[in-house]
Amino acid sequence: MKHRIVVLGAGYAGAFSAGYLARQLHPDDFEITVVNAEPDFVERLRLHQLAAGQELRHRPLAEVFAGTGVRLRVARVTAVDVEDRTVTVADGDGIDRLGYDTLVYALGSTAADQGVPDVHEHAFHVAARPSALRLRTRLDELGEDGKVLVVGGNLTAIEAATEFAESRPGLRVGLVTSGELGGWLGAKARRHLLRAFERFDISVHEHTTIGRVEKDAAVATDGTVFTSDVTVWAAGFAVHPIAGASGLEVIANGQITVDRQMRSVSHPDVYVAGDSVFVIGENGRPLPMSCASAGFTAMQATAAIIGDRTGRKISTTSLSYVGNHISLGRRDGIFQLVDGDAHVRSWALCGRTAARVKSTILDTAAWTLSHPTFGKPSHTYRAVAAREHSPRVVAA
Repeated sequence: MKHRIVVLGAGYAGAFSAGYLARQLHPDDFEITVVNAEPDFVERLRLHQLAAGQELRHRPLAEVFAGTGVRLRVARVTAVDVEDRTVTVADGDGIDRLGYDTLVYALGSTAADQGVPDVHEHAFHVAARPSALRLRTRLDELGEDGKVLVVGGNLTAIEAATEFAESRPGLRVGLVTSGELGGWLGAKARRHLLRAFERFDISVHEHTTIGRVEKDAAVATDGTVFTSDVTVWAAGFAVHPIAGASGLEVIANGQITVDRQMRSVSHPDVYVAGDSVFVIGENGRPLPMSCASAGFTAMQATAAIIGDRTGRKISTTSLSYVGNHISLGRRDGIFQLVDGDAHVRSWALCGRTAARVKSTILDTAAWTLSHPTFGKPSHTYRAVAAREHSPRVVAA
């Protein structure tokens, strides 16, 4: 009987994991199934561009995994039973349960409401494709005249605010943050960031905490009212509560606790990658939720799965976070380097070059994930190709 590997999620971490495992494991011994709520690979790091009105490349997962032997199930994960080793999924045909021998949990994260009332009812976010498209529709309704308020001071908030201001110059864009805008950047990078906000005429309200969101306003805890036609919530990320409800050991925010090989410390047949994982990096700090972290953790998880199931030596992937890359519209950006202790360095790359570097990195990541068969064909692809091109007997 084949060993059943089920991969939950086909974002940066999940899509890489599935493709790499299919490349390395023999199809006669392993069966790989990917479960994803959408039929396409979504470039989450470009969703603020989608919301702003730009078109992203269509990458159907059926085409991504064609010829790999990976089975695609387009469905929403509703529950995981780690004792029974089953996953409950729902789609247009109803509810189904999938059994597994090895589980790769890569469901990622979504926008965190931080306990603020009515965020989900009145605010938009860009942490998922459906929500980004809803925001895009609302911005289209406003046309060239409207007020947009972005809540948050992290990378997503900065990128969303500048993208909206550049793509829709008629909008009046503002940003509210509980801290200092770009306060975690080095002096050079922060100066560049503030100049960009001034150039885009984005109003900034620092050291202000939003206490509730209304249909046409965001109200600060001190009573200040920020009127807006659209409130975009970008105040952090939260992992899906499915992990905690499954019985896996998690920390307070719902991230799954793992060992250095990305195995769940409570259920070692579950491997975790991406935003859902809680692991300490090389600098002694928790690895942040990011595309880079998704790559590191997926590489380590797949290496561990292959080693645990085949006896091969498990390679160790470095968990080093080197810096923050921020787009400021399509023609400007910042890359802030950090040292081994995650402290910012004085060096930073700013301007068009930084924007081009980030765009190249994202394009390369998306292309690589969309072409899991690239390079020398492994036994998996040879076996699949042989089946696909062998003569078929058709009953008379």
